[in-house]
Order: sequence, then structure tokens, then C-alpha cells
Amino acid sequence: MSDASPSVNDAILQVEHLSMKFGGLVAIGDLSFQARRGEITALIGPNGAGKTTVFNCITGFYKPSEGMLTLNRRDGSSYLLERLPNHEIPARAKVARTFQNIRLFSGMTLLENLLVAQHNKLMKASGYTILGLFGFSGYRTASAESIDLARHWLEKADLVDRADDPAGDLPYGAQRRLEIARAMCTGPELLCLDEPAAGLNPKESMALNALLMDIKDNTGTSILLIEHDMAVVMQISDHVVVLEYGRKISDGSPHAVRTDPRVIAAYLGVEDEDVETVLIEVGDEDVIEQLDTGPDATHGPGSSSSYFAGPVTDTVGHSEGERVTVSKGASKAGQVDARSGAARPASPAEAKPEKPSAAKSSTAKPAAKAPAKPKTPGDSNRGGGNE
Repeated sequence: MSDASPSVNDAILQVEHLSMKFGGLVAIGDLSFQARRGEITALIGPNGAGKTTVFNCITGFYKPSEGMLTLNRRDGSSYLLERLPNHEIPARAKVARTFQNIRLFSGMTLLENLLVAQHNKLMKASGYTILGLFGFSGYRTASAESIDLARHWLEKADLVDRADDPAGDLPYGAQRRLEIARAMCTGPELLCLDEPAAGLNPKESMALNALLMDIKDNTGTSILLIEHDMAVVMQISDHVVVLEYGRKISDGSPHAVRTDPRVIAAYLGVEDEDVETVLIEVGDEDVIEQLDTGPDATHGPGSSSSYFAGPVTDTVGHSEGERVTVSKGASKAGQVDARSGAARPASPAEAKPEKPSAAKSSTAKPAAKAPAKPKTPGDSNRGGGNE
């Protein structure tokens, strides 16, 4: 049955019309996307785009103002995450998460940190301490299995040699990998990583990439990550979703997203009216030709381009009905003229002044009846431009 054995392309997470408002502040506005099973999905965007807010909604730290968050497990069961108590999201829906700031128990050993992640299983096996106190065989078996699982993930994270060291003694990059190993000890089907490569040097980033690819290839766990390191995103991601001001502006493969003009403009930090200019300076005419600065209905409504609710015309100052597209070979000057409403400067052959002018030259006169007579300063008030 296909439903019982989902293919690798089935969605493990469906985010539908997600909105998160804090009073009058719209942090997330009508966001929809999918994370597919067995893939690494990256959620990227400039600072303040709302990426961590999305994670907080998925993992139960926030309850969304609107929308649905559906988690589909391998066994065919589905959970609406917005309706689950936050402590049941990891336990029942099997969603694990790491944070931007490392949250290890620095005084505990590496092994103890990974055992803490398995406390639900150990507490159940111990009969909530009674059976554990008397050393029942069921608890001893569960304890041994937990230690084996912890050592397995320490090996995967290349940290097994330091299993008995305090977690606080590890270098920064190793602490990042330990956090991921601890999350994997909960047996998640969806692993949410909030900027796992933040602060890592190139060698540490390579070790992180290797760990994440190992998780993807050998465990079946799907990964949803927030990341600013584009080298990491482009190297390991199967699918990229781009946010700007809480709204989706692009969604697709790493290559498609990297060449999307909206993404280029968002990361360069320019206003909508300057997108054309920036792309012309970049010089990719094939990308420029596809540019359309109007709201993209397929990527969510265009009712607001900022955190504060309001129409686009209010927030970025577009005149009513104004919409500019760029044709192949367009120049920067041409775009400035288009936005200001000014006509393109006429070429000498097209010039036809309405009034006589002292600045008029023979080249401004169409070739007609006779060559123009050279003018002197005294001729400045004469007619002659309308022969």
C-alpha cells in the first residue's frame, strides 16, 4: 500500500497558510510550503525574515494565529502540530529541534547529555524510579540500550573519544555536533536545526555537512534547517524556501533559488523599486528578462511587503498601478527614466524643439530643403526650427 509505505518524495511536513501575529506586528504572513520525506529542506532569508518564528510554530513554542501544520509519520499517522501541547510534539509527532544558541548541559559529560535525551524511555522502563531502584531486568535492558544508542551517535559525531569529558570543555564546532547527536537520540522523523553552521570555521562546516548527510542517507530522518551559510545550504540542500518579511518569495531547488531575481534583491537589501537597477548591474540579462516586480500570487499574497500590515503601495511607495518589467538589453538609465515617468532623451535625429533655441545646431534640423545657415548669438531669437 502506497499510504503505508510513503515514497521519498512524500511530504513529511505541510505548512499551509501559516500566519503569526504579535499584536499589530505580522511576523509570518500566509506562508505555505512542504518539507519532503528523506530530504534536507533549507529555510533561508535575510535577518528578521521570520525563519525562527516558523520553527517556533512548528515545535510548539508559539501557537500560530492562523494556518495548519501537518506532520505525517512513516506509520501513516498524521498530527496537527498547532493543536498538540508542546511537550507532545517531540514525543508523539517525533519532531526534534536545536537552537541558535547552544543549550547543552555543560557540567554533564557528553554521554550524560545524550542519556538525558532518552529520559522518557528510561523513566518508563524504571516504572518512574521504583523498578529502577530495585534493578529490575527491564530497566537494566533499557539502560544498556540507551548507552549503546548514545555511543552510536557520539561515534557519528566523531566525539566518542571524549564521551566522559564535560560538554562545556568541547570546542564550539564539536558542541554543535553534540547538540545534533543529542537530538537524534530522541528518534526523530523530522529534525529541525536552527543555524547549525553559525560561527563554524570551514573545517567544522565540512564535519557538520558530513554528519547531516549521514543522517539523511542512513536514518531516514528528514531535516529542516535555517541557515545563513550559503555554502552549506547549496551543498547539502535538496529544497530551499526563501522568506522575506514573513512571506515566501521563492521555493525550489538550490539552483533555481540562487538565480531568482527576488532572492538576489532580498539578500542585497534593496527596495522593490531598485530591483531592476541591481540586476542590470549584476548583468545577467536572462535573469533580468524574467523579472517582474509585482506580487507573485503563487508565493503568497502580496498585500504587505513589511512586518506591519498594509498594502504594498503604502510600504514601499509605489504609485498606484505602477509596474515595471525589464526587457532584454535594457539599460540602467532606461530604468531610471521608466520609474520617473520621463521620456527617453531623443537622439539627434529625433530632436524637434517646440521653441527656437540658441543651442540649436545643424544636426538637430532634418535634412530637407537646404543646408542650415550657421547661427550667431544674434540669431537666438529667430525662428527657423520648424522648416
